[in-house]
Amino acid sequence: MKNVRRSLTLLAGLLLGAAAALAQGGPAKPVNLMVPYPAGGPSDAIARIFFQPLGRELGQQVLVENLGGVSGALAAQKVLAAAADGQTIFQGSPNEVILSPLANAAVKLKTEDFRLVHPVADAVMVFVTRKDLPAGNVDELIALARKSADRPLTYGSVGVGSLYHLILENVQAQTGIKLAHVPYKGNAPLLQDIAGGQVDFAVLVYSAAMGALADQGRLKVIGQLGAQRSELLKNLPTASESQALKNLSYKIWTGFMVPRSTPEDVVVRLHAAIGKTLQDPAVRTQLAAQTQVAAAPMTLAESARFFDAETARYRAIARQINLQPQ
Repeated sequence: MKNVRRSLTLLAGLLLGAAAALAQGGPAKPVNLMVPYPAGGPSDAIARIFFQPLGRELGQQVLVENLGGVSGALAAQKVLAAAADGQTIFQGSPNEVILSPLANAAVKLKTEDFRLVHPVADAVMVFVTRKDLPAGNVDELIALARKSADRPLTYGSVGVGSLYHLILENVQAQTGIKLAHVPYKGNAPLLQDIAGGQVDFAVLVYSAAMGALADQGRLKVIGQLGAQRSELLKNLPTASESQALKNLSYKIWTGFMVPRSTPEDVVVRLHAAIGKTLQDPAVRTQLAAQTQVAAAPMTLAESARFFDAETARYRAIARQINLQPQ
């Protein structure tokens, strides 16, 4: 009888300990990190850098799920349909949560449905062309487009309403050139088609894969879009150094988001884990290898103000170019 009582006491202690651990560390089931594009692109590369160290900070396994389509909004909608318990994190950017609802009538989500827990990376965007396009810089690209009005140059993007689409609509409005848009489900398949010569050019996030293809002579990178040259691409001129696009400058950020209705204590826990992960030297080194810069530390309040400001900025650009839902 004593042995039975001792076993029951031990079992009760184990159960209480497990309950306390769950209360302190959150649910033990895996966290799902939703990437809104197919595997192989820059967005996927970021997730592959973060998922293991973030899992260590959370004390939970983090799984990466890729779901492309509708300029990334398909994955965003799946996150909103999941329970708002911190078990599903969206790896988003302005593309999916700010611009998609403005450009695609089929997208029913609102920017305000999401809460930015913390930005994680800033990227360099570049003009990239097929290898034999007769343009070696931004001015030559615009001049070629002017001469090709009867047969417009084709440009790819990750979908109608994506930032890349918006930028090149803005370029057309500034210069009066006409281009033909070819939407894709993600960076990786678009980059493959540029290397294969199926598309003339694109504005894309610079990546290690793109750099490798350029080094092999399979495509050309002819300009970057930041206000100043990135430390990671010092020899590549900016579009603002050109004559045709001297007022053009853009950069893109990526952040981890959750549905706005996620409980505050869960958001606080995620925010702390992401902040610690961003300080990991291995994470920062791997991001730099992908031509990504680790985001600066932000409080939750600062993240909210940043997200509100970016929403206002991109909505203003959409109005400026008269972007209409299609």
